[in-house]
Amino acid sequence: MKPTLFLLAAGMGSRYGGLKQLDGLGPNGETIMDYSIYDAIHAGFGKLVFVIRKDFEDDFRKKIISKYEGHIPCELVFQSLNDIPEGFTVPEGRTKPWGTNHAVLMGKDVIKEPFAVINCDDYYGPDSFKVMGEFLSKLPEGSKNKYAMVGFRVGNTLSESGTVSRGICGTNDQHLLTSVVERTKIQRMDGEVKYLDENDVWVATPENTPVSMNFWGFTPDYFDYSMDYFKGFLSDPKNMANLKSEFFIPLLVDKVINDGTATVEVLDTTSKWFGVTYPEDRPEVVAKLKALMDAGVYPEKLF
Repeated sequence: MKPTLFLLAAGMGSRYGGLKQLDGLGPNGETIMDYSIYDAIHAGFGKLVFVIRKDFEDDFRKKIISKYEGHIPCELVFQSLNDIPEGFTVPEGRTKPWGTNHAVLMGKDVIKEPFAVINCDDYYGPDSFKVMGEFLSKLPEGSKNKYAMVGFRVGNTLSESGTVSRGICGTNDQHLLTSVVERTKIQRMDGEVKYLDENDVWVATPENTPVSMNFWGFTPDYFDYSMDYFKGFLSDPKNMANLKSEFFIPLLVDKVINDGTATVEVLDTTSKWFGVTYPEDRPEVVAKLKALMDAGVYPEKLF
């Protein structure tokens, strides 16, 4: 069974105003998402599922889904603030969605096969889809509790404009994830990659240290754990009192690896990650995408 690619797109409207996030950055107006989907198809993924907000469904179908439908099956699911388990109520005054793992939960009724989860506005590169596609495709039918994460080499994720935040991953000798420590300031200094630690000291780390860029691989049992943990999350008065609290993917991943429920294999990739975090990043991304086309990594027309 071919794996599914699950694309987190529910934040598009709120963060960027309409669908401005789908900015044409490639030489022929391609979006970053176009490259991810092209790479996924070539890596053997068999279906796309997008999680979006219901209020821009028509716009999304017209501008986005229509482009891919002749190439790969597509489905839409919807993230809503009010989509919470029976017995719970949305706190008065809350307008912010419940976070990335709540978005993942929205796929539970349409995804019955191994699946990968990505952000729509990050460029991940062909090799990252290849390694994840191979991992998911090789899982025996009915597999449970064997997950994966693409571990980008930190040196392949840095910005030339300044520091970046990255989740630095700890692994054991079987390449299984043991920890993710968020480092909010990482940059290349004096020819080395360094991060600022909790004592305000710059600490060097190897170029190939794996970091998480929110590219995960799961089997459908993950939805059951998500629902159970989400109920616990909503039962915590602190999370209900904080109108901006979010149920993130790493929260659940950390729980299942620490309580021994599941393993997460960290997949090494040669791909270089990039994205448009700030407006000033745009020219650099445009130049990188053109260089990839010029080098023959991508054709002039993706779809």
